[in-house]
Amino acid sequence: MPTTNSAPSAWLTQEAFDRLQAELTQLSGPGRAEIVSKIEQARQEGDLKENGGYHAAKDEQGKIEARIRQLSEMLRSARVGEAPADDGVVEQGMVVVATIAGDETTFLLGSREVGAGDLEVYSERSALGAAIMGKKVGDKLDYVAPNGRTIDVVIVSAKPYQNL
Repeated sequence: MPTTNSAPSAWLTQEAFDRLQAELTQLSGPGRAEIVSKIEQARQEGDLKENGGYHAAKDEQGKIEARIRQLSEMLRSARVGEAPADDGVVEQGMVVVATIAGDETTFLLGSREVGAGDLEVYSERSALGAAIMGKKVGDKLDYVAPNGRTIDVVIVSAKPYQNL
């Protein structure tokens, strides 16, 4: 039975896309070469079972390869710099002001990779993010937090993110 990946694409600013692209280029080029060199040097030190340097280098290689896969997928499907419409509907790339459990909170709905300075970033895949996607200013809703509590939310405003 075929499966499809229906995960929404990440919304990124052009600056974030360029930064992540540079990271991917570094990791998949010089980063890979450096870790291969470390592994080879550690291999030459003798018995691999007791070679801490070898195991550390292999662990580092695994982390680099995982990050390369993560970045490749994110950049392949990213929506870059497309500011959402300023229509008060909550979607990726919006700065949302919401009253959550009685406290007013301001955050960017999107990828943490955007790097929005002091502004908190909530993923659209989080419990809160999924609950408010598509909602409009003035909408009231409840969502179930990961801890099982039901939390009241009121959407106060939703404006497109401007790279400050």
